[in-house]
Amino acid sequence: MRILILTQYYPPEIGAPQNRLHELAIRFQDRGVKVEVLTALPNYPKMEVFDNYKNGKLRFERIDNIPVYRSWIYISKSKGILARLFNYFSFVWSSYWRGRKLENYDYLLVESPPLFLGYSAMALSKKLNAKLIFNVSDLWPESAEKLELVTNKYLLKMATRLEHKCYEHSKLITGQTQGIVNNIQKRFPHKKVTWLPNGVDVSFYNPEKIEAGDFRQRNGFKTSDVIFFYGGILGYAQGLEIILETARRLEEFPEAQFVIQGAGPEKEKLHLLKEKYKLENVHFFEPVKKSEMPSILKCIDVAVIPLKKLDLFKGAIPSKVFEALAMKKPLLLGVDGEAKNHFIDKAKAGLFYTPEDIESMKAQIIFLLKNKNERREMGENARKYVSDVFDRNKIAEGLYDALQNM
Repeated sequence: MRILILTQYYPPEIGAPQNRLHELAIRFQDRGVKVEVLTALPNYPKMEVFDNYKNGKLRFERIDNIPVYRSWIYISKSKGILARLFNYFSFVWSSYWRGRKLENYDYLLVESPPLFLGYSAMALSKKLNAKLIFNVSDLWPESAEKLELVTNKYLLKMATRLEHKCYEHSKLITGQTQGIVNNIQKRFPHKKVTWLPNGVDVSFYNPEKIEAGDFRQRNGFKTSDVIFFYGGILGYAQGLEIILETARRLEEFPEAQFVIQGAGPEKEKLHLLKEKYKLENVHFFEPVKKSEMPSILKCIDVAVIPLKKLDLFKGAIPSKVFEALAMKKPLLLGVDGEAKNHFIDKAKAGLFYTPEDIESMKAQIIFLLKNKNERREMGENARKYVSDVFDRNKIAEGLYDALQNM
């Protein structure tokens, strides 16, 4: 079996799709599948081509023995819609012209969003005689419209037509959450749609084998401090301002310390909010390599997972959940719906607060501060649940078996 993965995002970039696709590629390769990747010059999240790839260097490399082909992409730090469209469509164009020179494949798996990459995927699947697998990690354009990230009606209509066309041309559609799967299956009952969740390498994120680093000491935390940790993109959808708004209401609990680690479009706004409130209990740190995360997670006490209060997110499972759970860290979860059902109702792996409700979040933080034994029990539940349901090895095995039977 030969598979080409087409994605705008891939290591050495750091991020959820980057990690998920690379981990899938590794596991397929271990099963004897010939896996290759067609991707863009790495630039995320700073929107600047990494030094080793500038000036036409490293257009082909092997990462963990997986061949990776790279094509040009337009990059701009502008947040405007035109800059984003140039970014997306430049890779659509360049990935096709790079990919059409490759050999034939049995399958082409494309990552969406960006949805527009579907144009290249459909053309390449025909050119390379490959069956198309359309992997949906976020429902576009539905999410863009509801988040008001895209308001142009013509663009939304064009994107909706493209979405339908991509699904119709796919031999298999995979969805990252059961909510995504149900949404697509309801609209396209004649198509084969299957759940391909995010997950975790439970052998890599294993608290029994990881030594705690000097994260706490290096950053001036006390032994008595209880660290509430968010690590990931600092974006609009996350609604991270609730962490700062809640932190300023917890002055009577100086042991409560909040860490926000990552980069993204809301970073400046969040820093300004910290300065405005003069918050000494909120700390910002830059994103780190994947290899550093287990030791950091070993040092924190609670993982904070917020999202905006939108019906759209009732089918969302933020990828940052899994690593924390595998490291036996309880969740403070502000995501209703599917995530709450999995990790709070079934797993008993943390506490739920009403999204965007400061008083609800504050009450749950106080409970966690006062109940160390319950935090420990939630952590034990957490690892057991992700090991049973979200182990990357089991997820890859499920997709491999599905392709073998197609």
